[in-house]
Amino acid sequence: MPDVPATTRRLPGRLTAPSPGWTIRADVVIIGSGVAGLTAALRLRGRVDKILVVTKDVLNAGSTQWAQGGIAAALGPEDTPEEHEADTLVAGAGACDEEAVRVLVTEGPDAVRELIALGTNFDHDDDGALSLTREGGHHRDRIAHAGGDATGAEIQRALIAAIEAAPDIEVIQHALAVDLLLGTDGGVSGVSLHVIGEGVRDGVGAVHCRAVVLASGGLGQVFSQTTNPVVSTGDGMAIALRAGATLRDLEFVQFHPTVMYLGPDSRGQQPLISEAVRGEGAFLVDDEGNRLMQGVHELADLAPRDVVAKAIMKRMLETGRPHMWLDARHLGAEFWERRFPTILATARSHGVDPVTQLIPVAPACHYASGGVRTDLEGRTDLPGLYATGEVACSGVHGANRLASNSLLEGLVFSRRIAAVLPDELRPWTEVAPDQRTEGLVSGAARRDLQETMTSRAGVLRSAEGLAEATALLDKLSGNAAEQVDQASWETTNLITISAALADAAALREETRGSHWRDDFPERDDAHWAGHFDVVMSDGATTVTFHPAAATDIDLPTQEPDA
Repeated sequence: MPDVPATTRRLPGRLTAPSPGWTIRADVVIIGSGVAGLTAALRLRGRVDKILVVTKDVLNAGSTQWAQGGIAAALGPEDTPEEHEADTLVAGAGACDEEAVRVLVTEGPDAVRELIALGTNFDHDDDGALSLTREGGHHRDRIAHAGGDATGAEIQRALIAAIEAAPDIEVIQHALAVDLLLGTDGGVSGVSLHVIGEGVRDGVGAVHCRAVVLASGGLGQVFSQTTNPVVSTGDGMAIALRAGATLRDLEFVQFHPTVMYLGPDSRGQQPLISEAVRGEGAFLVDDEGNRLMQGVHELADLAPRDVVAKAIMKRMLETGRPHMWLDARHLGAEFWERRFPTILATARSHGVDPVTQLIPVAPACHYASGGVRTDLEGRTDLPGLYATGEVACSGVHGANRLASNSLLEGLVFSRRIAAVLPDELRPWTEVAPDQRTEGLVSGAARRDLQETMTSRAGVLRSAEGLAEATALLDKLSGNAAEQVDQASWETTNLITISAALADAAALREETRGSHWRDDFPERDDAHWAGHFDVVMSDGATTVTFHPAAATDIDLPTQEPDA
């Protein structure tokens, strides 16, 4: 094990917010309304008295809605969970929890079948069999899809329909989770919310509860260009960290290799060109028409995402070009219109017709493989707090998520949470006085934060760039908000997660999966086969290294507060 110095820094211990103006109670509060959150809610029905789902926007505004390619599971007649497991472990670059992966691939097929029984309309072939395709890193056709390239939207539709038919599940929309409320026993006893326009529940209030399930999605808005929607500001990770839970593997942020390039000034959510397009025969080329992936990997254009993203970035750096090209012209108009209607319409709306033109593509932030550390039942190291989906680090993704494993993870681990949580519900516990130091960073700092993270902690990293990033983040964190509003709450969450991510990335002196260091270009299992964990105590974060054998979820020993 290398001698890794602990890194510490200070951030707000809780967000500055008005005192709660209203209070309600629920046995279980689920934060998030994507596949993970709604699956947890539906599976808990009838097993706990009151379930409350809160979502920052409307029910279908999260990342699930935008998932194009599909959901991976060993559903084909010749496929096996063992083969799916092998592909997942290879993509994860030695950082996966093998037991978690085994749970994912063995329970995954039944979870998908349950989605179908719920009313999800997946695509079928002419013989009536489930239509399966292939994406990067997979050696089998095992990606089930819907509407051609609208899988997430169809899954979200089916789940929302089931929620709307369940009057015993209460939903509050336009509700930002501000902070977790801690009980007198040190566990979670509630959550403070800011609600916009929900009748008497307007403004900041408090929900007292016996358990919280985080299903709030990822951190894509940390970066200037991302495939994630605007709601993905790392809120769940930040509130868990401030409450005392552990974050793991934050440095492993997956950059999708084929995101449509819209120009140097484009910011925010960018159009994703699904990996399934390459699964159907598209390929990457440079300005001269040379195939990028031939000879780079045995799977060529269907290599794992980190391999493809690195190949694109290397050619961009060599040529000085801001993007490469995806050639899918040979698929033809009829195939495009049937198989990828959403992508086709989106590309055409930006002035590119994939039927006759090359698509300009470049890597952009896509998925956080790390998050709130959990065990195989979604438990965190904070009593009463569970996490599932992209906000969680269950161990299945390792250093680089295998394509289309994300929807499956939300399904499988939400089911596992629902299986244990009713028997683990804590007694109602009084909320303790909050002694954490409050603070708030100005929402105006977001643009500089995103530019800093993209240029210095993005696809390609170095010690020099990461040191510059942390210095700039420290400077931005001192930009105190002049008013309390959602922009400032979200920006404070973004800067909290950005600082933890940059610290972990600086300490991991190797290249592994989606973490690419140009000053340490090789994977180093002798020194770095393990995980970086981040904890916070009243705003002081500590990052420590744990060797791969350290699989327990006890809180790591904290260094003295800075």
